[in-house]
Amino acid sequence: MKKPSHIVFILVLFLLPCRIVDTPLYAAQSTIVEAEGYACMGDDKSRKQTEQSAMTDAKRKAAEKALTYIQSETRIKDMELEKDLVSAYADAQVKVIDESVGKWYKEAATGECYKLSIKAEVIPDTKAIDKMSQGDSYSPTAPLNVRVWTEKKDYKQGEKIKIYIQGNKPFYARVLYADVKGEMLQLLPNPYRTDNYFNGGVVYEIPSGGDKYELEVSPPFGEENVIIYSSTSQLGDINLKTEGGVYYVDTKAKDIGNKTRSVKIKSLSDKKSVVSEFYEGKATVRTGN
Repeated sequence: MKKPSHIVFILVLFLLPCRIVDTPLYAAQSTIVEAEGYACMGDDKSRKQTEQSAMTDAKRKAAEKALTYIQSETRIKDMELEKDLVSAYADAQVKVIDESVGKWYKEAATGECYKLSIKAEVIPDTKAIDKMSQGDSYSPTAPLNVRVWTEKKDYKQGEKIKIYIQGNKPFYARVLYADVKGEMLQLLPNPYRTDNYFNGGVVYEIPSGGDKYELEVSPPFGEENVIIYSSTSQLGDINLKTEGGVYYVDTKAKDIGNKTRSVKIKSLSDKKSVVSEFYEGKATVRTGN
């Protein structure tokens, strides 16, 4: 498998002194929930309309679960920001990530009914989230927020790139590097650093520790991106192939986000609504000679 041509992966880790500088990042904050929906035909619905009604019911319940979770779990000192957050989720969009095969059944009182379950991403109003990000959004009691940055924005040929990530609470993460040609490598987890769980409040450096590669700039040059997908639950799987000390991403770029969002939500012993917080971030770098 051909490697992205501008990055040289050296199998011996070499750490350089660095100065941390924040770079602009794009972020998508959301929650991922599982919900069930059902509807009955009655005298006024066809089977297709009943199936559509069941999906609508499932989406509504997913949005309600996300809002209930946010109201119960989020503790932000600034009451206005907390109000903004709740408002953002009250106006959320619901995107279905996965759905079960629906099932028809009969009820004595209502006749033929249909039910299904979905895994959905509840996406809050972005304007309210952007407003919140200027305040107390990095509190450990706020929704998941993971920063990703590099030492600087511009790199010259032969320089080595260092990446840093930090979350406001414990999280699982996948870190990808997209080169100027659109090819992607998974930097974390990798064949030598398999753990993708990170503690909140701690700054993590990439590459470091047991990593067996460096990120050295070489042609072709242009704008490239470090992308992080993070969640409070273990992330969904994508197709990977070993490429030295990292993985080559063999999943189509358009499918990576959706597959990653298929998080592995586990049931909780206290029977609370099962919700996973999700955050997608990006840091852009420019390479040249």
